[in-house]
Amino acid sequence: MEFWIKNERGQAKFKGGRHDWSQAAQLAANCPHFLPDDEDELVAEEERSCYNCRFRRWTERSFVCLKR
Repeated sequence: MEFWIKNERGQAKFKGGRHDWSQAAQLAANCPHFLPDDEDELVAEEERSCYNCRFRRWTERSFVCLKR
């Protein structure tokens, strides 16, 4: 299953929204670009999660990945 869609700017937007904790962790576990964000920006319990990545930018309902 594809967990990414292109937004109006052509960026990769996560289809899981802001609350698909397990999928965000699974995607980050296999991502060669993952870098942890600053400590005050971490939101997920799992250290390696898209929700904690330096390249994620929050949107109203989800986030976009700047490295995809």
